Amino acid sequence: MELLQTSYFALFVIICLGFIIGNIKVKGVSLDISAIIFVALVFGHFGVVMPGILEKIGLILFIYTIGVQAGPGFFDSFQKNGRNLALLATVVILSASFMAFLLYQLFGLDMPIITGLLTGALTSTPGLAAAIEVTNSPLVSIGYGVAYPFGVIGVILFAKFYPKLIKADIRKAEKDYEKNAEAGFPEITHVNLVVENENIFGKTIGNLRVRTMTQAVISRVMHDGLATTPNNMTVLSKGDLVRAVGTKDALDKITLLIGSKTDEKIPLDAGYEVQSILVTNTEAVNKALSVFNLWTNYQATVTRIRRSGIDITPTPSIKLQMGDKVMVACSRENMKQVIRIFGNNDKKLSDTDFFPVAAGIVLGILFGKMSLSFGGSFSFSLGLTGGVLAVAMILARLGRTGPVIWSMSGAANQLLRQLGLMLFLASVGTKAGATLVSTYESYGAQLFVVGGILTLFPMVMAVVAAYFMKSLNILTLLGTITGSMTSTPGLAAVDSMTDSNAAAIAYATVYPVAMVLLVICVQILGLF
Repeated sequence: MELLQTSYFALFVIICLGFIIGNIKVKGVSLDISAIIFVALVFGHFGVVMPGILEKIGLILFIYTIGVQAGPGFFDSFQKNGRNLALLATVVILSASFMAFLLYQLFGLDMPIITGLLTGALTSTPGLAAAIEVTNSPLVSIGYGVAYPFGVIGVILFAKFYPKLIKADIRKAEKDYEKNAEAGFPEITHVNLVVENENIFGKTIGNLRVRTMTQAVISRVMHDGLATTPNNMTVLSKGDLVRAVGTKDALDKITLLIGSKTDEKIPLDAGYEVQSILVTNTEAVNKALSVFNLWTNYQATVTRIRRSGIDITPTPSIKLQMGDKVMVACSRENMKQVIRIFGNNDKKLSDTDFFPVAAGIVLGILFGKMSLSFGGSFSFSLGLTGGVLAVAMILARLGRTGPVIWSMSGAANQLLRQLGLMLFLASVGTKAGATLVSTYESYGAQLFVVGGILTLFPMVMAVVAAYFMKSLNILTLLGTITGSMTSTPGLAAVDSMTDSNAAAIAYATVYPVAMVLLVICVQILGLF
């Protein structure tokens, strides 16, 4: 059909068929968006070609949005279980490299084609570049081309079917991951107390250093039947009622300081209110809470901050992020001023400014091209994928640089990520499909078998190693495996199974480790 030779028409036909097939479930299992690559393989075999630029654009958009999503949680994740994840990545790369050397000895293949098979099985373009540089042989590209299709497809199938094989409960894994993430942010509640401690009678909240000593916040004080929002100069008298907000540990401490709990209510004065305000003003993003002088200027108190579904105890040094919900208590008149400071504009949160996206990608591409040389024989660069991913995570962690907001709303991130992924899968699939049959006819099944072993063996070894890490979440494991295999389509397969960002964070955590290790291993194998 002549229309199929028109790349833009073929692209959307592949995407449409991919979604149709991806939604078909067999015993509860579906390929989802990953089905696009299988459709693209067939189209590629019949001569449909996608412009190379689509693959690059798709890859860049997908990796950048993954980095933006994973960035804020990446550094915390690395501190918590980064060592275990890095260990798993090491197991994947070293076991794959060891198996490559073993198959080199067993089948008597040329080392250049073995290194090509290794980098193709792990779908690593930086590894391919290193292998070509160290061997200076065209056999590397042939090996890469043979192993790459199964390297893509094998990881997708593994990611899809392994949870089914072990009967893993993905929904439970999501809840477990969220629970573990919230462990560092205990639940924030409130309690009403009666001022009974004689040692604090007549002293101000500032003199008592309540926030510093207990990590709790006093949001309301009732004296002689009148409830007010307190400040550091508010004096506590015998019999006053105090409303404290904080974690269980903080409330236990302030109870010891103030006095016993009471069920008596502390109503707000008619002129006061408590409101949750959405941070959408770019001027407020990445600034410490103390900068706003809320009490001095507006007699307003922040009692808690809700971020990504987690309540956080406010401190003067905490920096606000776009989309935070700030719980504020103050007079109705001053509340208007506080809202103006923080924004509270839902529409602004959903809008997408493309300048930060474009600027972040430009910085990522430039960063990926930077090369580190170690002597005259070994050099290393992050490459396109590594550079864009690293910069996206760093920028997302920073949140803001001057007037530029690097974070994105969830809806905008999801849209760009899906768009990039569809372009990437369609392009990669047609490219692999074009050479799949001809390569098989030229080299027989042997190279395909070797490539398949190099794809499956390290993933199996990762699962075995993970068995000894009893607490490792299945989503984190799958993200670690796809990151260690440097498989973007594999991550997409996992991403389509869950609403959690657990896999994306694990992927981002191990990807740089795996990429560096593979380049080193390829350099070593090239010496044989």
